[in-house]
Amino acid sequence: MSGTSLDGVDGVVADFSTAPRVLGHASRRFAPALRQELLALNRSGADELHRAALAAHALVAVYAEVVSELLLQAQRLGLGPSDITAIGAHGQTVRHQPPSRGVPGYTLQLNNPALLAELCGIDVVADFRNADLAAGGQGAPLVPGFHAALWGRSDADIAVLNIGGISNLTLLPAQGPVRGWDCGPGNALLDQWCELHTGRPYDDKGAWAASGRANAALLERFLDEPFFNLPPPRSTGRDLFNAQWLQKRLDGLPPGLSPVDVQATLTHLTAEVCARDVAQHLPSATELLVCGGGALNAELMRNLQCRLPGVRVVSSEERGLPALQVEAAAFAWLACCWFKREAGNRVEVTGAKGPRVLGALYPAR
Repeated sequence: MSGTSLDGVDGVVADFSTAPRVLGHASRRFAPALRQELLALNRSGADELHRAALAAHALVAVYAEVVSELLLQAQRLGLGPSDITAIGAHGQTVRHQPPSRGVPGYTLQLNNPALLAELCGIDVVADFRNADLAAGGQGAPLVPGFHAALWGRSDADIAVLNIGGISNLTLLPAQGPVRGWDCGPGNALLDQWCELHTGRPYDDKGAWAASGRANAALLERFLDEPFFNLPPPRSTGRDLFNAQWLQKRLDGLPPGLSPVDVQATLTHLTAEVCARDVAQHLPSATELLVCGGGALNAELMRNLQCRLPGVRVVSSEERGLPALQVEAAAFAWLACCWFKREAGNRVEVTGAKGPRVLGALYPAR
């Protein structure tokens, strides 16, 4: 899995023969040049079709490195390549336009699953989102089904918040359907602003934001975004929450607002939109499990807890799966669903006309 944070690739070896179990984890950071090219391909540009094809090749090379490391880990457990049913490979999202006013949506993930199957000698399941879009859905988020399989309970209302580049929420009521949607920006704006002003790719543990002071007027400008008031189902990406979105809201502010105060305000923004959705749609939640890179941001976690005083806000690691492994495990689970011909989407989440088997198979040699 390589998500909208654009920090690199996470992979897991997962066993779904009984309860979901993660047996190994490996990750690779993107080389700076590849990361910058993937970021640039989120916008229109010169020769972008050719550049996108080359970037997909480079991305798959990183995927193959992660698979190689995972196979070494599996070997120590007595498992060889022939024991791996398939690789679930999501690809790198560079465009995401959900359906709007009767116009079908589309989503674009850079990938070359045939090349990945060739390099690794293992079948690959990819293209997870288009079947849901074809059925009128948003194509996202797709992880709520996995969250339900892993953490759903009959005796408590639980919420799961994945904070990658974009934040997405899953609601797991003890009674009733699983629900979920994209809340808004997660780390995308935080990382971008931090790198611009400090040279560091992300705000480690949120320490930089914690040293600043959130600006109330700026936060109100951020929260005036119409997306935040759309009813579910809803999904978004860097198509909306990008440098241009941020700069438009910074223009015209009184001088003297320091970069660190903007970072603090962006942290409050992510916490506010996520906490508000939990409080509005599952006020009976007793626990919020946070996964993705945002779970490692202590300042962001503190902000979430302050806004949800009656909810226990904890990392997913406290419930058995480290924060950086959850999304990779989710797409392994979706690949498993493909082989069982089981639906991977949730109609209440994406708005699709019905359950759909997600993905396409690329056989190995």
